[in-house]
Amino acid sequence: MKFFSYYNFFKNFSNPVRLGIILLLKNKPMSVNELVKATGETQSNVSHHLAMLSHCHIIKARREGKNKIYSLNNEIIPLLKIAESYTKKCKKGCANAEECIFRQRGNHDG
Repeated sequence: MKFFSYYNFFKNFSNPVRLGIILLLKNKPMSVNELVKATGETQSNVSHHLAMLSHCHIIKARREGKNKIYSLNNEIIPLLKIAESYTKKCKKGCANAEECIFRQRGNHDG
């Protein structure tokens, strides 16, 4: 049971679209429309990925009128800080891979 919980949690961080959403929400809460514009993905694709992230409690949503505003679960921030610290030390491998992924997807949030 623990294996699949870890697997499902961490696969969110290995998906480029979901990771891009996580990094965008690290900066500020956003609506689906804002995330669509920022990622360049379709609304249905962003909504699908938001559902996956919500399912694992990586993000949370609140209603603001007719819109849902998504934000990063505060418990995820320390994990991102650890990853950021680690990747800064990993100059040849991880850092270059990150740049390649973002260039391929057209994201420049780095």
